[in-house]
Amino acid sequence: MSQSPRPPPLSTTQPEAPVPFPSESLSPVKYQVPLPPPDPFPSLIRSNGSNDSKGKGPGMAEIKVKKGPKRMTTGDLLTLSISMAGAQIAWTVELGYGTPYLLALGVPDSLTSLVWLAGPLSGLIAQPLIGAISDASHSKYRRRSWVIASTVVLVLAGLTLAYSTSISSFFIRLSGDKTPYELTHPKVKRAAIPMAITAFYFLDFALNGIQASLRNLLLDVTAQEQLSVANAWHGRMINAGNIIGSAFGFWNLGNLPLLRLLGGDQFRKLCIVALVILVSTVLITVTCHEEPPKEVDLSGGPRSGGYRAVVNNITNAIRHLPRPIRRVCYVQVFSWMAWFPFLFYSTAYVGQVMAKEIDRDPDVDDATRAGEFAMFLYGIVAVLAGSLIPWLAGRDRRLLAHDAADDEDEDAEFVRIREMVRSWKSEAAREGRPLKLPTMPFMLRNIWTAALVLFAIIMFSTFFITTVFWATVAVALLGVCWAITVWVPFAILMEYLKEVDTHNTKRLIGATGITSGPSRPPPHQRAISTPAIRPGTSQDADERSALLRRHSLKGLHEGSPDDDLSKSKPLAGGTVLGIHNLAIVFPQLLVSIIASVIFKLANPNDPENPTVYYGKDGVGWVMRFGGICAIVAALISRMVPPTKTEKEMRKRLAEMLESNERGSP
Repeated sequence: MSQSPRPPPLSTTQPEAPVPFPSESLSPVKYQVPLPPPDPFPSLIRSNGSNDSKGKGPGMAEIKVKKGPKRMTTGDLLTLSISMAGAQIAWTVELGYGTPYLLALGVPDSLTSLVWLAGPLSGLIAQPLIGAISDASHSKYRRRSWVIASTVVLVLAGLTLAYSTSISSFFIRLSGDKTPYELTHPKVKRAAIPMAITAFYFLDFALNGIQASLRNLLLDVTAQEQLSVANAWHGRMINAGNIIGSAFGFWNLGNLPLLRLLGGDQFRKLCIVALVILVSTVLITVTCHEEPPKEVDLSGGPRSGGYRAVVNNITNAIRHLPRPIRRVCYVQVFSWMAWFPFLFYSTAYVGQVMAKEIDRDPDVDDATRAGEFAMFLYGIVAVLAGSLIPWLAGRDRRLLAHDAADDEDEDAEFVRIREMVRSWKSEAAREGRPLKLPTMPFMLRNIWTAALVLFAIIMFSTFFITTVFWATVAVALLGVCWAITVWVPFAILMEYLKEVDTHNTKRLIGATGITSGPSRPPPHQRAISTPAIRPGTSQDADERSALLRRHSLKGLHEGSPDDDLSKSKPLAGGTVLGIHNLAIVFPQLLVSIIASVIFKLANPNDPENPTVYYGKDGVGWVMRFGGICAIVAALISRMVPPTKTEKEMRKRLAEMLESNERGSP
């Protein structure tokens, strides 16, 4: 087959003989630079050359710039995310049975609220600190070490909770009191209270440490185009953990012979089962996945130097957050101001609807069971939605970047796409079927907006709900919104972080003047070949149409220049994820204050005729306030720009459609 002539060079000087590429696959890509200039990037993996190095002389060094993470299989995604289910089971046990356990020990109601401050406090402190410290580490265990350490702390705290009365009884005897107190004796319980409260705080800090480190690990080991599906797996595991933890609560674990040997009440057995599951799932994750070594120290990122330097890194990261990431955080602030009223008061809301339906104060146990049943259905819907909706946003691999996209300029990619479409059309013609091109999936931003709007509609529907049945339906439908909330924001944020990391790594390596093997035109710079093409030829038409098409495709990269993450300063992924968690936790403190004001205004205070649910609608008004916050979050979400992967997919699809419209091959 004849080949098209190559355009002559502009210069009349004799060009240098091209250096042939090696036939083997270049992975990792190898570069050569002369020595001994000072190494501007000492954290790159380098090895000194020697006389017996094949193809290298003395005084040369080899730099290996590793490719990004490889694509993961379904099994890889499962083992990466399964420990999230273990952590969520432990959190469900704490959330569902922690308050009754504290009350059984004799903790006053007023103190239980102080105990539950451990959740937001640990989110404010633990996640940003762990992210910043692990970002500054060059250890190959910088993420997994925190997963393991947090798991150890959680196990110790969980065992302390499970055996708090036994431990307090032991210390009472150790102090000299030889009276054989029962574990239910008030003196034993009083001694167990400070131990249990301390254990709850350690438990919350450890849970936040595990969740933060698991998300940091996901960011490190997942390819950019798979971040959406990986975060969807995390969301599935969170929802599955909710259901499993709730199911264990309904099951009388004392009927199992093995667990009966543990003694104690249902809470002790729940703690032991949850801890065994957690340790098992964490072992699966840390043995099946290994974060890549930190090869390039992104200057401007975290530096070691003590905790003061860590705090400075966090504050600097907050000040220099790129606008797209900052917008995600803004959406999260209002989104979680909408979610926390529901998460805190959903069971009480069902009880208030029951009181309205029967026109009297219901039995507290009946109202609680109705609320728990609604939340159980909510968990099932969340699991189903978390499996179905990511499929709707699934990305056709034909629209994703080619394996060699790093070394492929824009024109070469367009040529490859045209050839690919031509081969598809030929194959379809041979088989006598119409050509079916890929379709653009739902964009993550649009899915997020839809979930927030649905949440607001359901919250405002509380004006019209007067029966337990419809209250249960409303609570269950919110499982759809929850499945999206624990998936989409993290997927968008991690894709932004990967984009910043990729651009800055290329920029840092390019600053050294390193070139990839033989001399080639820089990316996106085309050789001047117009003089070699006669006017009126098809090649000339292709050149003009490519330029026009590239100009028309600029509209696909919507957003202002400030939304361009390629111009952002280097960011530390774990630190930014910790800052993002601040946007989730801060609304919890704010909503608790606002809710107390709403309750004071909406719930009548009749000391002569006190009721639990009857005649009260404070929870309904708090949830409607959440609906207003969801509307604000939905409006802000429209300003979140598409991710780089989504922009490139739209560009490739537009090229495929344009190539298909040219006619038969």
